[in-house]
Amino acid sequence: MNRFDRITAILIQLQARRVVKGPELAQRYAVSLRTIYRDLRTLEEAGVPLCGEAGVGYSLAEGYRLPPVMFSREEATALLTAEKLASQLTDAHTAHISGAAMDKLRAVLRRTDRDYLEELSPRITILNTGRHHTTPHPPAANLHQRLLTAIAETRVVSIDYRAGYQGTPTQRELEPIGVYFGFYWHVVGFCRLRQEFRDFRLDRIVDLHLRDEQFAPRPDTLQSYWAQQDRRRPTLPAVVRFVPAALSRVHETKYHFGAARELTTTTGEVEITFLPACFNSLARWLLLFAGQATVVSPPELRQQLRELAREAYVCFGAAD
Repeated sequence: MNRFDRITAILIQLQARRVVKGPELAQRYAVSLRTIYRDLRTLEEAGVPLCGEAGVGYSLAEGYRLPPVMFSREEATALLTAEKLASQLTDAHTAHISGAAMDKLRAVLRRTDRDYLEELSPRITILNTGRHHTTPHPPAANLHQRLLTAIAETRVVSIDYRAGYQGTPTQRELEPIGVYFGFYWHVVGFCRLRQEFRDFRLDRIVDLHLRDEQFAPRPDTLQSYWAQQDRRRPTLPAVVRFVPAALSRVHETKYHFGAARELTTTTGEVEITFLPACFNSLARWLLLFAGQATVVSPPELRQQLRELAREAYVCFGAAD
């Protein structure tokens, strides 16, 4: 990145964030801190009103606005991909908002770039796997946006939830701290009923009410929640060896079962150490790799696999 592009990028960072720190900019653009300070002085000399405070960072003077910044073709393409993802992986309301935002983006693009996106758009496809239709209850309308509002404004939400594969109905009051997407969209928050942080799948929320009540901001994050869940996992590890042909499927889902370490053997097999929350769940998953996986340890896991295989044979393999 040349100096002009870097100074322009710093200008965008100042517009986009309340405060930017010199060391963070230096790391972001792979230059020295002295170079960043020189770039900031250049902006000041050009008339950009910067406010700086030692130990805090730099910000634009209140009320100052930069002129619109043109998007590069690569940035516009990335946002087009995000629009496609939103159309399939969020609810209809969020997809609509994403489309409206993309229309505003197209409006400021050069004609050649608009033509480029129009040509490229039908060549980007996000397949709908139907995972959001695995329960008999339709998801609550405008779910993502209401949850994001609750998180941003620290507001309590009441949810009508269908728990587990049986769809057991339950009502919860939740103090949400974050949402994430794995195989499904999830929200993590403090459940007032259970008096601890819990993870809820969005496709199992039948209805959601955004309350006026605010909760005290918490230091907890998704990362701290996941770290706490890891600490709750059993200390007894499970070691499983997979043949190369199974690895593509294994890598898709291994982290759901606490995959912690792995090494490649001299024969090309991969030995993975799991710290599973439940040996039974791990055993059921390993049945998918019959003939392609070997349990190295512990013996209890091998025994569970034998029992599950025996039950499967009795159910599906016994002759009439």
